Amino acid sequence: MQFEGKVAVVSGAASGMGLLFSQNFIREGGSAAMCDVNDEALKALAEELGERALPVHCDVRDYAQVCAARDAAVEKFGRIDVVCNFAGGNAARVFGVSRTEYPEFPDVPIEIFDWGLDVNLKGQFYFAHAVMKQMRAQQSGVIVNIGSITGAEGTAYGMEYAAAKAGVMYGLTKSLAQYGAKHGVRCVCVSPGPVMTRPGMDNMKTLVGRAAEPQEIIDLILYLISDKAAFITGENIMIDGGRNAMVRKNK
Repeated sequence: MQFEGKVAVVSGAASGMGLLFSQNFIREGGSAAMCDVNDEALKALAEELGERALPVHCDVRDYAQVCAARDAAVEKFGRIDVVCNFAGGNAARVFGVSRTEYPEFPDVPIEIFDWGLDVNLKGQFYFAHAVMKQMRAQQSGVIVNIGSITGAEGTAYGMEYAAAKAGVMYGLTKSLAQYGAKHGVRCVCVSPGPVMTRPGMDNMKTLVGRAAEPQEIIDLILYLISDKAAFITGENIMIDGGRNAMVRKNK
C-alpha cells in the first residue's frame, strides 16, 4: 500500500499500459482519475476498480478538457500527486495508413501527422501545464512523460511520432524538471523499446532477445513515482532491452 492517500491522473487509461498502471496504482492504495476518450470502456473499467477510480472523458488534444480532468481529480480526491501521460500512438497505425498506400513521407496527408503531433507531444505538454498549477500549490508532485525508443532512433516513415517523442524525452522533461524543482515537483520520462502490447513487437530486435512485458514498464514507473526515487528528476530512462545500445549496420 505504498501509494495510500496518493492521487494519480492517468491519460490513455481505458486500455494498454494506462489501464495497467491505474490497476497497479489503485491496488497499492492510491486513487486514480482515469482519462480517455473511450467513455464506454472507461466507465466499465472504473466501476470494476471501485470508488478510488474516477472515469473522466478527456481528449488530450483539447486543453479545456485536460483542465476539466485536472479539476475533476481535485474535486473528487483533493489533490494530484502523480500525472502519467500514457495517451499516444503512431498516427499511421491509428488511422490504418499502410506503407503500401503511402510509401513516401511527403505523400502522407498532413492531417495524419497533425494528429500524431497533437496527441504525442501537445497532449503531454497540456497535462504538464494544467497540473503544474495544482502541484505548485501543493509544493509536491511527479510528472511522468512517456517517450519511445523511436524518439532516439528516428524513423523514415512515422516521422511525427519520432519527433514528438524526442521532444518529450529531452526538451519537455528537462524543462519541466528545471521549473518544477523550486516547487518540489519532479519530472521523469520513461522510454520503452518493444513492448508486448500488440502483435509484431517481438519482431523488433533487442540485446536481451525479446520484447518487454507491459508489467515491466509499469514496475519501473511505480518505482519512479515512489519516495525511493526522490533523487531522480529531469531524466529520460530507457527500458528497451538494450536496443538503443545495439550496433546497427546499414544494409
